[in-house]
Amino acid sequence: MSSGKVLLGVIAGATAGALIGILFAPDKGSNTRKKISQRADDYGDELKSKFDEFLSSIIEKYDATKEEANDLIETGKAKVQEVKSDAKNAFNEKVSTQY
Repeated sequence: MSSGKVLLGVIAGATAGALIGILFAPDKGSNTRKKISQRADDYGDELKSKFDEFLSSIIEKYDATKEEANDLIETGKAKVQEVKSDAKNAFNEKVSTQY
């Protein structure tokens, strides 16, 4: 299971537990609504923060993978040029030794 799904599940569970706790607490309705609103804001901010961290992590991994792929491509191009040069030299040597 991915860490994003686990994190979302934990946050959803904590939110549900907090809401149930507030709803069953003996308090005035206006105070309960304020508490629910405040908790929702807090959890929303926390979720946004975690999502931003997750997104930043994904972007970093993408950039690193892209850089590695570009390095691999450049290495492959250099190797192709080397093989072409070696083949051309071998062909020229073979032709020159035959005549």
